[in-house]
Formats: sequence, C-alpha cells, structure tokens
Amino acid sequence: MRLCFLVEEQYRRDGMPVDVIRQLTAWGHQVDVLRPGGSLLKLSEAVRAGAHDAWVLKTVSGGPGLTLLEAAATVGLTTVNDARAIRGVRDKALAAVTAEHHGLPVPVTYAAARPEEFAEIPAAAYPLVVKPADGSSGRAVRLVPSPDRLPAPGTEPAGMLIAQPYVPNSGIDLKVYCVDGELYATERRSPLHPDQPTRERRVPLTAEVADIVTEVGAVYSLDLYGVDVVLGPDGPVIVDVNDFPSFRQVPDAVARVAWAVLRLADAGTSRYATAAAQLPAPAPVGGAA
Repeated sequence: MRLCFLVEEQYRRDGMPVDVIRQLTAWGHQVDVLRPGGSLLKLSEAVRAGAHDAWVLKTVSGGPGLTLLEAAATVGLTTVNDARAIRGVRDKALAAVTAEHHGLPVPVTYAAARPEEFAEIPAAAYPLVVKPADGSSGRAVRLVPSPDRLPAPGTEPAGMLIAQPYVPNSGIDLKVYCVDGELYATERRSPLHPDQPTRERRVPLTAEVADIVTEVGAVYSLDLYGVDVVLGPDGPVIVDVNDFPSFRQVPDAVARVAWAVLRLADAGTSRYATAAAQLPAPAPVGGAA
C-alpha cells in the first residue's frame, strides 16, 4: 500500500506520527512524507488521483496541511481522517455549534473577534474559558475570573475567539482516545489548574462517557480522534475534540494507529460516512466575525 503523510515542522520528530511511519515502512508499505509550508510543492504532481491509497494529516491547526488534504480529497483520494471532518473540529466555533445541534454536552459558547467584547457576557456566567477558535495543544487558553480581568486589547492572537463558562471540576481532565473503534481513557492535570500535581495515567471508562465519545465520532465523522472531557456537577462535559491526537497512554499505540490507517485506507471511506450522511445538517454559525 502507498500512503502519503502530511507532517508539519512541529511534528517532524514527534513519535506520533514518526513512529507510525516507521512501523508502516517496516511492514513493507511505501510512505511518502510531505512537509506543508517547508518546501515548494508542484501541486499537479503531489496531488494526483491514484498516486496514493490514502493521505494522512498531522499538522497544527491553521497550518497549510489541511488545504493539501482537502485537495487530495477533491481528486478522489482517501483521507485519514475525512478532510471535511477535520475542518469541522479544528474550527472550535463550528465544532461547538455542531455539538449543541446534535445534543452533545458542551458549555454555552460565545464568539468574538476581540476579547473586550466578552465584557457584554453577564457577570454571572464568569469565570470564562477564553481560547482561539483555531487553537491547538492548549495554546493561549485562559481562565478569566471576571469581566475586569479580560485580556487587554491587542494581546490575543488574531482571528476568532470563543468563550465558554468554566465547568467546575476537580482540576483533572479526562482524555478519551478512539483508535479503530476502541476507546482508551486517561486522566491528566488540566492546563487551567497548574497547581494540581502533574500526572497522567490510564483510568476505567464509564458507560456514560463511552457513549458520549462514540457519538462524537459519529457526529463529526471521525475515525482516529481524542475527546477532552471534564466531570462537572451535572455530569460529563465535552471541552475539546482533536483529530489525530498524541494517543498517549494507549497500549501499543503505534501499532494500533498504523493498523487503523491501513484499514481505513483499504476501506476507502470513513466508517462513519454513512451514519454522518443521515444526521441533520448542523446549524450555521452566527455572531461576530
């Protein structure tokens, strides 16, 4: 099987996907690696129907890799995950609307172009978690205790911001990974609670959380993904969804992910594609731009 991995500079030495590429190569498969933004690409040669069995994306949010993945999908190539699904979760404003539209447990979400605009949110909704709509890896996530503590104008990254009321919790996040239909749960210190002891370990997965995470895959049409969950006073709440995460603490993660890539490439389509097509279309995003 011939595969193409899109790997941006940030991940060129990262175990996920570097070790997966090595595993696939060791199994006798041909893996080409493109580094979006790192070199000149002749698109007519790089993106050709029939040149690869599947393309796999491991890039930062907002990077050029997703455009190339979408180009591959446009000419009929299989992508892992589905290119449209990745766009749907990397835009956190769109992801929040999609989740609420399908009844997934997410906080109320506000959107604005400038952080000072969040001062219009009632004080009773504070503290707020404020983050870039295209953020990743916890970048620029802030816990804002009150309207007078909002970030100063011009101090936040350019682009859409979202704000959600903070969900009271123990300071420990639950990260659930889905690999080839199997779920694995780990707990770790929340980036909003740096005072908590640093720890990351596998934990049992409750049926309630498992059902929510499985539904996330169906709603967003994802095959390889991770879901960040906090256990609030009213139950589990989704605070983030990631395509192709690190899969830390997943046993035999490299082999499991490599096998999942091969199976998805061989299938030619996401195993969630049919289910996703039957779901109601998400409502359009409104609000500030």
